[in-house]
Amino acid sequence: MSFIDRELMPGVHHIEDALGVCFTLLLGNKRALLLDAGYGLEDVRAFVQSISPVPVTLWLSHGHHDHAPGAMWFDEVWMHPKEASVFYAYTSPAKRQGVLESARQRGVLPARGDYASATMPPVLFSEESEIDLGGLSAHLLPLPGHTPGSMVVYIPQHRLLLSGDDWNPTTWLFFPEALDVWRYKQNMMGLTRLPFERVLCPHRSALYGRQQLDAFLDALTPETLKAASPSSAGNALGIDTREAHLPMEQTLVFDWNKAFPPQGAY
Repeated sequence: MSFIDRELMPGVHHIEDALGVCFTLLLGNKRALLLDAGYGLEDVRAFVQSISPVPVTLWLSHGHHDHAPGAMWFDEVWMHPKEASVFYAYTSPAKRQGVLESARQRGVLPARGDYASATMPPVLFSEESEIDLGGLSAHLLPLPGHTPGSMVVYIPQHRLLLSGDDWNPTTWLFFPEALDVWRYKQNMMGLTRLPFERVLCPHRSALYGRQQLDAFLDALTPETLKAASPSSAGNALGIDTREAHLPMEQTLVFDWNKAFPPQGAY
């Protein structure tokens, strides 16, 4: 299998799949939590179990097609209840067929012939959860933004935040299911109360320091949004997307029609 496993901190494995998206295994001495499962073109469960000597529970930060289809290899999957519609839409046979076509163009073949039609496992829901893994604890927190049911994970023993797609080197906030930029910022500002020092993103293989996220939020102002340049990212969806360049080589791609708040919301 072509997975790349990077143990960035004790018990924190950031795993990259064949198409370059990452998911994170939190390995305690009693149990393990896997946040996201990637495209699922290869057997995610078998690879994770080759690392983990303890039972693994799969949670999804959100339901998009580059993070959720790997759930097909598991017996069950957990997510926020508001993410169900996103999960079912983005793991549909049509979406998975699109993943297959992109993968083949890059020379990546699926490990199973029924990739596009395979049945997804039963879905279990929780709005918030704190899981004792043994030596590590995972605090799963709702953070609507990238999608309505997006979740982040805080690991206090490492002062580490797993951001999901709510924050990446390039953060996408233009899908129809994404929140307005101003509500997204309000929700993200709630994270600043957590004493995290480092952040792991699913679209970056290495750790970020907290200062990158703080700089991102500080720069997310109406003035910054008004200065954003047109982007083609949303053309296929008929969405007027703009691209704002933020400090420390960060980018926000957003829906121009969902950018500006009611008076005084920022």
